[in-house]
Amino acid sequence: MIGTCFISSCKKQKMGKENNADISIEQKVDSLLALMTLEEKIGQMTQVRHFDDLSNDNDIATKFIGSVIHTQGPLPGNNALEWQARFTSLQEKALSTRLGIPLLFGVDAIHGQNTYEGATIFPHNIGLGATRNAALVEQAAKITAIEAQATGFTWVFSPCIAIPYNEKWGRVYEAFSESTKLTEALTRASVKGLQGNLLDNHTVMATAKHFIGDGSTDFGHEGGETSLGPQQVQERLLPPYTVAVNEGVGAVMASFNSMSGRPMHAHKELITKLLKGTMKFDGIMVSDWKGYSRFGENDVINAGVDVIMAVEGDLEMYLEGLKSGVESGYVSQDRIDDAVRRVLRQKFKLGLFENPFPDSTLVEKIGIQEHRDVARQAVRESLVLLKNNRNILPLNKDLAKIVVVGEHANNSGLQSGGWTINWQGSTENYEGATTILQGIENIAKGDIIYDEDGTGNHDDADIAIIVVGETPYAESFGDIGGEIDAYEITLTEAHQNYINNYVSKGIKTVVVLISGRPLVTTKQIEQSDAFVAAWLPGSEGDGIAEVLFGDYSFKGKLPHSWPKSEEDYKGKYGPNFWNDSITPLFSYGFGLR
Repeated sequence: MIGTCFISSCKKQKMGKENNADISIEQKVDSLLALMTLEEKIGQMTQVRHFDDLSNDNDIATKFIGSVIHTQGPLPGNNALEWQARFTSLQEKALSTRLGIPLLFGVDAIHGQNTYEGATIFPHNIGLGATRNAALVEQAAKITAIEAQATGFTWVFSPCIAIPYNEKWGRVYEAFSESTKLTEALTRASVKGLQGNLLDNHTVMATAKHFIGDGSTDFGHEGGETSLGPQQVQERLLPPYTVAVNEGVGAVMASFNSMSGRPMHAHKELITKLLKGTMKFDGIMVSDWKGYSRFGENDVINAGVDVIMAVEGDLEMYLEGLKSGVESGYVSQDRIDDAVRRVLRQKFKLGLFENPFPDSTLVEKIGIQEHRDVARQAVRESLVLLKNNRNILPLNKDLAKIVVVGEHANNSGLQSGGWTINWQGSTENYEGATTILQGIENIAKGDIIYDEDGTGNHDDADIAIIVVGETPYAESFGDIGGEIDAYEITLTEAHQNYINNYVSKGIKTVVVLISGRPLVTTKQIEQSDAFVAAWLPGSEGDGIAEVLFGDYSFKGKLPHSWPKSEEDYKGKYGPNFWNDSITPLFSYGFGLR
């Protein structure tokens, strides 16, 4: 079995002596667990949305619910105080029960508290990977934790520590890099920044995801088969999880993919024997969306998943199915106790029994300038300069006429990608953000003309700054060649024409690419005078302008190899750090200064 190979060859984690605080928590957990009924235990293993999944708020108490997730759907309120009030009311329901076990509140804070309009939105992880700045990543994570706590959350489903093997995968931008070594360093920084001292009211519980092989599926299909061999998985995919566990990460999320033909949600050898056993992970193993109904119901529990996202109609089926599984002996009482012990342990570590309610004083920190300054620094350091013909960059601020081209230039939703305000992102501007065009207008002294449609009708321009890229997507909706098939590994014809229209008139062009992954842009790089990979910069678009006009230098290095042609994707994987059968246009780590 693949798991047996891992277990026999993985390095043992260093085990220090428990300190008094750890011993005290374990004693509290054991005491509380001994008082709990089966229904109360199953409730602690249950996660629901704060809307739809509950017939009414009283379900929190009557079903002994252990955690609540906020995701796409009705907002908890109109502002942060109302969000806090909503979660406080649910917490009061939980505390009204016989044992008064507090709720955990979770959110997909992928690049900042990205579900709240007005929060600071950082570059997606692929951009942070380009910075190679672990201290900056830790700082961004600390800010994310503060703004998540300010909106009522104690648990975030990040960081994603996948190692992508094919840019056709729709979640490439959620991962830091194709390099295991770089991912290890930034995983450590992210977990430290998010969790810090869990007892502080400005930190949250982090989640390393998705365990394991999510980014290395065949042909980049979300939720597909990962056919890498055991040694490859151990050497390339597992090390960031080792780092996360050593940093005390509070949760790990199971992946949608399968390995050796078995869904990861039901892979006992890897979840229980490897992660919990050999690696000594003592936190919560949480399912992904509808993981119970999708991947084998009680087989998922027996594999070692501790908390189930019982959403979109799964709640009653899950509660009844798991109880029946225990009563029939299919699921052991020991397995239930292990799961609940892990949940209670993290709640005690977070100090929720003493301080179960959100801190209203943190609200004033959402989107403050200090936080945005850090996000803008991340934007600046993430930019990778792929071409700079005759040193056209940095641009002179005194140029008489600058044309800024394309809808991506003046749209914070487009520049931020998926997981921004909405699950699939937004195509509109959102509160608190600055666009690339606004940044240029703030810096350049000459005339700034905005050509949104890329018509090319400005023959007298000194320079055209052409902003092209992908429209937002998330998860399988962004897969190239998947069931939705809405995206290509190249620029759209319309965006290629934006460049053609200006190049054909002899106007100097600087192309800025907004994308969640490297794209096949060989021709466009050849055409342009300068070409910048800007990834998905988030809310601080003016950081791009600061580098284009020389207030700051280019620092970014490619976190992924850059493809030269669509032919690079005929096999299972694209050009990457591990695949020496394909020569990329630019190698991992490339970046001009």
